Amino acid sequence: MDRYERDDKRVPDHIRGITCSVKNCVHNDGQCYCTADRISVGPCTACTCGDTVCATFENKRSEK
Repeated sequence: MDRYERDDKRVPDHIRGITCSVKNCVHNDGQCYCTADRISVGPCTACTCGDTVCATFENKRSEK
């Protein structure tokens, strides 16, 4: 089974060890896992976890 086949459906696999509770991100698989090929977290000026953001986020409502 390749990365995009799961239970006879062609869906992206999630990134192991990365969870995501952002339900309106196109990369969230609906089960709190990220399906992006890779993620980018920033900004470089962050001092606490509350200062960080996922720069890979894409709003589902922005899809065309």
